[in-house]
Amino acid sequence: MNRLTFLTLALLITHCVIGQISPLTPDKVVANLYQQHAKKSPFFQTKNRALLDTYFTKKLADLIWKDAIGSQKEVGAIDGDPLYNAQDMEIKKFAIHPARIQGSKATVDATFENFGKKQVVTFLLIQEPKGWKIENIKYDDGYSLMKMLQTGG
Repeated sequence: MNRLTFLTLALLITHCVIGQISPLTPDKVVANLYQQHAKKSPFFQTKNRALLDTYFTKKLADLIWKDAIGSQKEVGAIDGDPLYNAQDMEIKKFAIHPARIQGSKATVDATFENFGKKQVVTFLLIQEPKGWKIENIKYDDGYSLMKMLQTGG
């Protein structure tokens, strides 16, 4: 193989690999969390701490993990579904909106109707060396996941 062909091939492979490992956008992180939650929620489980670290900052992941471990399969500080802020759900018109990014911080809204009531769940993300991580989830009733976990409900 001549040198020009080799260099061209090397550049092409490098471009493809870099394109595949580019960090997720904040709204994609939120979308992936909802998809994971539908399969096997990172909340309430006590077998895979790394699953929490995929989506959340260390501080929030620590609190979620502590709540899951400490509640011993009983209701902990999180007493409903933290992605829908509800115990009972009939979700319709679900949408994840584009991220609003300001420097190393981002906000992503998820909107939906639950039993006909419009809801907004706001994700606050921070850019870390390994990508965007959720540092809090705020609900339209004034509560937040961080507050819930810090105060025990």
